[in-house]
Amino acid sequence: MAQSLPASATVPAAAQTFPALLLEHASVRGSRPAIREKDLGIWQTLTWSEVAASVRLTAHGLAALGIGPGMHVAVIGENRPRLYIAMMATQALGAIPVPLYQDAVAQEMVYVLQDAEVSVVVVEDQEQADKMLEVREQCPALAHVVYDDPRGMRHYSDPLLRSFEQLEDTGRAHAASHPGFFEQAVAAVRPHDAGAMFYTSGTTGKPKGVVLTHHALIDRARAVAEMENLTDQEDVLAYLPPAWIGQNMFSYTQLLVSGFTVNHPESPETVSIDMRDIGPTYYFAPPRVLEGLLTHVMIRMEDAGYIKRKLFHACMNLARRVGTRILDGQPVGLWDRLRYRLGDALIYGPLRNALGMSRVRVAYTAGEAIGPDLFVFYRSIGINLKQLYGSTETSVFVCVQPDGHVRDDTVGPPVEGVDIRVADNGEILVKSPGLFKEYYRNPEATAEARDDDGWFHTGDAGYLDSDGQLKIIDRAKDVGKLADGSLFAPKYIENKLKFFPYIKEAVAFGNGRDDVCAFINIDLEAVGNWAERRGLPYAGYTDLAGKDEVYALLQDCVEKVNADLAGDARLAASQVGRFLILRKELDPDDDELTRTRKVRRAFIGQKYGVLVDALYGGKDTQFIETEVKFEDGRVGRISADLKIRAARTFPAITAKAA
Repeated sequence: MAQSLPASATVPAAAQTFPALLLEHASVRGSRPAIREKDLGIWQTLTWSEVAASVRLTAHGLAALGIGPGMHVAVIGENRPRLYIAMMATQALGAIPVPLYQDAVAQEMVYVLQDAEVSVVVVEDQEQADKMLEVREQCPALAHVVYDDPRGMRHYSDPLLRSFEQLEDTGRAHAASHPGFFEQAVAAVRPHDAGAMFYTSGTTGKPKGVVLTHHALIDRARAVAEMENLTDQEDVLAYLPPAWIGQNMFSYTQLLVSGFTVNHPESPETVSIDMRDIGPTYYFAPPRVLEGLLTHVMIRMEDAGYIKRKLFHACMNLARRVGTRILDGQPVGLWDRLRYRLGDALIYGPLRNALGMSRVRVAYTAGEAIGPDLFVFYRSIGINLKQLYGSTETSVFVCVQPDGHVRDDTVGPPVEGVDIRVADNGEILVKSPGLFKEYYRNPEATAEARDDDGWFHTGDAGYLDSDGQLKIIDRAKDVGKLADGSLFAPKYIENKLKFFPYIKEAVAFGNGRDDVCAFINIDLEAVGNWAERRGLPYAGYTDLAGKDEVYALLQDCVEKVNADLAGDARLAASQVGRFLILRKELDPDDDELTRTRKVRRAFIGQKYGVLVDALYGGKDTQFIETEVKFEDGRVGRISADLKIRAARTFPAITAKAA
C-alpha cells in the first residue's frame, strides 16, 4: 500500500507536467484522499490511486472519441470530481481542457466552442447538456457531449449524448485493444506544451483564449506552495467556478503540485455549511465572497440581544486597534493582549468557527481590489488573510504578501522569479515564468499585450513603494481625473461603499466631471432584514429599493465613506455628491457584470446614460425603462421613477505639521 509522505514532503521537481504529477501522487501517496465530494449529505472520498485509475479510463475513452494532442475539450459545471478527472485525462492525452462558466447562457458559449473548435464537451448535468443541444447547429465541430449527473437524462436518446459511465466503458474497450497507450501518451507530453486555456471575461470585446503551458502553471503554483509551506496535509474547499483561473489554480493546479485534498461542496447553496464541515486550512476568496460573509455576520448581530451586540462592537473596536498587530507578531501591551485573548474566547473564536475558518492557516483574496476596511476586519479577528496580485495571463501569481509584511494598501512584493516594471504612464509591466504562451489564434492581441522584450502589459495602474511592495491604483483604463485634475479611482470608491453590508454593488462616475456620482445596488438580504426589524413592509427588491427609509440608510453609508475620503489628500475630491438606488440588481445575464462579477463600467454608463445625465443634471427623480433577461431565456422590461439624493461632503483634512 502506498504510504503518505511526512508533512514536510513536496512533490519532486522532476514532475513537470500535469499527468506526470498525477502519477507521482498515485505512486507516493496513493491511499491518501485526493478529492472529496459531498453527496446527499455524506462526504465521499476518492484516493489518489482511484483518481489515477479513473483518469486512465477516461483518457482512453476520450482517445476513442478522437481526442489527441493539441485538441480542445470543453468542461462545463460546478466543481465535481469527474470534471476534474476529465481535465486530467485531457491533459494526459496532450490535449487542452477549456473550462467554461456554468452559469453562462447557451449563446454565450457559442463563441468559445467555435473559436476553440471543440469536438467533445464534458458537462455536469442536464442543464448544461440542454445548452449544448440548443447550440449544436452553430457548432459544427461538436460531436460528443458527455454528462456526469444522470438525473433527468433517462429519456434523452440523442446520439450526441453519452453518460460518463458510457465513456468509461468505451475507455475499457480502448485500453484492452491499445495496451501501453496511456503511458506513451503521458510520456509524450512536454512541459512547454499548452496545458490549459482560459477565456477572458471580455469586458471590452470578444473573449480571448489565454493559452498557458504546463510549465507556466506548475512553476507558479510550486513557487507559492514553497513560500507558504503547503503540504499534502492541507484541506481546500473548491466552491468558485472552475472556469475562473483563480479557483482553477488553487483547487486544481496546486492540488496536483502539493498533493493535498480538495473538497467539493454539495451545491452552491450549501457552501457555508460544507465549509464548516471541512474546516479548510488553505482558503481563497474574492472580495465579493468576503463581503457576503461579513454581511451575514452583521445581520446576525442585528438580530442578537442588546448585551451581545454591545459586547461584539466593543470587542471589534479592540480587534481593529490591536488584532492585526498581534497576528503579525508585533509588540502589543500586556493589558491589550489579555483583553484580546478574552475577546478571542468570547467573540473572535466563535466568529471564525461560524465562518468555517477555525483551521485556516493561509487565506488569500484576489480577483479585484478589496476594501481596506473589509481586509482589516478578517485579519483583526485572527484570520491570516493576505492579498495577491495576478491575472489569467500570468498564471495568477505575480505578487503575494509574505507573513509579517501584510498591509491593507499593497498586494505584496513580486513572487520569486517575477520582475515588475512600471511604465512611464503608470502601467504595471510583468516578466514571469508563468506568462501565457499566446492568445489563441489572435497574434495581434498577443503582440499588443506582450512586447518584443517579453514584458506583459497588465492594463493595471500602480507603483512599487519604498519597501518593494506593489500598490494597485485601479485598472489603467478606469483611472481618470475629475475636472479640476484630482485623481479619480472608481474601484477604490466602490469598494469603500461595498464594505457596508447594505450595499451589494456600486458604480462610480466622475471622469472629466466636477464631482463623483454613483449607482448603488442594495443587498436584499441585509436591507430586507433591516426593514423587517423596523416593521417596514415591502413587496420585493424593486419596492424596497425605492423606500425613502432605505435611501436615508444608504445616504448615511455614503456620507461615512465621504468622511473617510476627506482624510486622504489624493482622493478627498472624489467624495460622492449624489447617488441613486437602482431598482434591479446588476446581472451578468444583462451584460452589466462579467461572469466573475466585475462591473462593465462603460456598458453600464451607456445603458443607463439617462440616469447618469440625471445625476449630473440636478434632477430629483428620473424615469427609466430597461430590458431584463430572465433565467429561462425570456426577455422583459421594467420601468420605474428613480429618486436621486445628495450626500453631504466634507472639507479635505490636511496633515498637521510636526
